Amino acid sequence: MIKNLFLYNSLIGEKVKFEPIASNNVGIYVCGPTVYSEVHLGNCRTFISFDVIVRYLKFLGYNVRYVRNITDAGHLENDADFGEDKISKKAKIEQLEPMEIVQKYTLDFHNVMSLFNTLPPSIEPTATGHIIEQIEMIKSIIKNGYAYEVNGSVYFDVKKYINDGYQYGKLSGRDIDELISGSRDLQGQQEKKNPSDFALWKNASKQHIMKWPSPWGTGFPGWHLECSAMGAKYLGDQIDIHGGGMDLKFPHHECEIAQGVSANNVDPVKYWMHANMLTLNGKRMSKSTGNTLLPEEIFSGENEILKKAFSPLVVRFFMLQAHYRSVLDFSSAALSASEKGFNKLMEAKKVLSNVKFVQKNINTELDSQIVNLIEACYKHMNDDFNTPQTIATLFELVSIVNTCNNANSFGEISKETFIYLQKTMNGFILDVLGLDNLDSQSNDKSAQLVELMLSIRNEAKNNKNYALSDQIRDQLNEIGITIKDGKEGTTYSIT
Repeated sequence: MIKNLFLYNSLIGEKVKFEPIASNNVGIYVCGPTVYSEVHLGNCRTFISFDVIVRYLKFLGYNVRYVRNITDAGHLENDADFGEDKISKKAKIEQLEPMEIVQKYTLDFHNVMSLFNTLPPSIEPTATGHIIEQIEMIKSIIKNGYAYEVNGSVYFDVKKYINDGYQYGKLSGRDIDELISGSRDLQGQQEKKNPSDFALWKNASKQHIMKWPSPWGTGFPGWHLECSAMGAKYLGDQIDIHGGGMDLKFPHHECEIAQGVSANNVDPVKYWMHANMLTLNGKRMSKSTGNTLLPEEIFSGENEILKKAFSPLVVRFFMLQAHYRSVLDFSSAALSASEKGFNKLMEAKKVLSNVKFVQKNINTELDSQIVNLIEACYKHMNDDFNTPQTIATLFELVSIVNTCNNANSFGEISKETFIYLQKTMNGFILDVLGLDNLDSQSNDKSAQLVELMLSIRNEAKNNKNYALSDQIRDQLNEIGITIKDGKEGTTYSIT
């Protein structure tokens, strides 16, 4: 398969051809959740976006090692260097051990990601499981002259890093002079040489619950350090792709670059990728502001902004109808529209899978049209994983499938093109977009209920009870099930 993939590199602000560091092998690191509360829908969009990216890389034939971490220590309130650990704070509120909080919300995260049909990462390291690696990385940074110790804490020396010719702020585009000269009145800020310096290791007070011994005293690692240490351990000093949400560009990812360069003398990431936000009421979803929507609220419909419940795969489909780098605003109306589209797509896939192909005279124009649309699916995904354009092209193929099905004209396509069409529809819908029908048992029961209603309707027609027959047809139509009476019997489709 020809690999002509272009992706948007946030570091330089443009699309570039993707060329892995090690031939056919791809290493990708995505910043995972801080497990102190339920994962909200905005978080889920980032992980679903990178799930599709991983899926497509595999679909193209790359050997992918996908690393996504769990932050279970060191992430302080407001993403700062001072304050209380988010997990420790939640542990006090719920009167649990911090590791009980970690376990509780890690399981919740895994459950939600499973419902959204995301692939599990190849490796899912935790910050607490890599304290030694983080300490060793700090030692290297100190040895190379880019960190200093004060009162048992270790800080990265941003000014020294810049004075040596490195660009701190190159990813986020921040004004470096402002970063260095700016001052904020924060507790403990006086420990730093400059306000822009950030913590690699923090000295822990007696009240701090999660702490470990180190060469600088008992403490805990800085939030930015864990991803640098774990990424380097499992993917090498330079990673092909590093992903996360737009909100992580600064300070988190900016600090990761500085740490990687100062520890290993190499830019730690070749391609930086960032997924944009999901908004609610026109504002970014955020745990800190309370402007959030939990996945289970959508699955149950138990939220005042929702008119009904929606399945996880409909929500996934809704998210993929926007490009991962664009802002997506959530609404019940948008979900309803996505549900209709999702059902139409899955129904066409089902029709295509059940076709008994019999070759007829080939319609060369139709044959060529299908091949061009199939190639367009690859073209759009190769253009920075453009899922909305890919989906739009798939719907053009859906229209052809439905037309051929109604006219019984699949045989007018060459057998080679027909197999190519089946492979493409299955490959892109299931393998790339991840829209596999997971809840098969539930769907089987739904299908059985529809068949039961059709049986009752047929009996009513045979008894000339046309009022009941029409009533069943009309009520099924109201809930999106269209009935079609033909010579070979009654069929239905979900719209």
